[in-house]
Amino acid sequence: MFNKILFATTASPASDDAAHVAFDLAKKYEAEMKVFHAFGLPSRGFSSIVKDVRTGEEAMNDTDYANWVLEEMKTTYEKQSENVKKLEFATTAGVAHTEILRTARKDDVDLIVMGAHTRQEDVGATRYRSIVGSTMQKVAKGAKCPVLIVSRPCTTCFWYFSNVVFCTDFSKAADSAFKFAFKVANFIGCKLYMFHSLDMSALASGKVMSQEEIEEKIAEAKKKIEKRYVSQMGDFDNYEIEVLEGIPYVEIVKYSRKVNGDLIIMAHHTREVDPEKALLGSTVEQVVLRASCPVASVNRPDKVDEAE
Repeated sequence: MFNKILFATTASPASDDAAHVAFDLAKKYEAEMKVFHAFGLPSRGFSSIVKDVRTGEEAMNDTDYANWVLEEMKTTYEKQSENVKKLEFATTAGVAHTEILRTARKDDVDLIVMGAHTRQEDVGATRYRSIVGSTMQKVAKGAKCPVLIVSRPCTTCFWYFSNVVFCTDFSKAADSAFKFAFKVANFIGCKLYMFHSLDMSALASGKVMSQEEIEEKIAEAKKKIEKRYVSQMGDFDNYEIEVLEGIPYVEIVKYSRKVNGDLIIMAHHTREVDPEKALLGSTVEQVVLRASCPVASVNRPDKVDEAE
């Protein structure tokens, strides 16, 4: 399922939840794993001073400092590294999201695993502001492979997942997310829940629909799921379809909780725009912040089509 995994970390407690899932994945699939940390560079001009994203402190970027951070990373993940067959630790100086994407591209990884934020003290702040970390947003936007975002402790690990929730708005981007969701469910042998929320938010409705209209649209959406996705699933019959009306991110989180979802898989964005220009969709952003399980953001079909 996964041959190469990039775990983008700050090697701080803020990355612990993501580390748990990343190392479990590497062990399960005997995948090559790179544990990667990028020091931040000043925004203007050349400098040998870097900003450590773990602490926010400035440090001299030289070989001694880089080696010290590498050793610290190895110590931090020493216990979790056991039984990972091919493991590499790496650091570099640069803009974090740029270096993560560059490394993912160079190593041709199948999956990036990271947290929703970079600093532990930002957890409450980001949720209060209802936004996720900028590095995660930019990585999810630019990545050609799925990005698994872990923002809370995961009570199960990837190989014990039994309920995968795929959420669709029927966009082109959602088609790639479906391919990934189906491959995961089929490979693991778990149940696939396919969910669509009829958007009843003030921004989307523009008018008040009658109950008959709502029920008609729900029926249409269920038929659309059957035609668009179920038709690709062959003999796989371990699935359920659900369509509910409401505010999409609220309904997704509620539905995932109801079916004990272990993993939510969504498209990175919902609008039909160039992935290079697409901002992280507000729905997936809110799901990332509120869901009790990891969320996989899928932006492009490239690596999804290759995954076996």
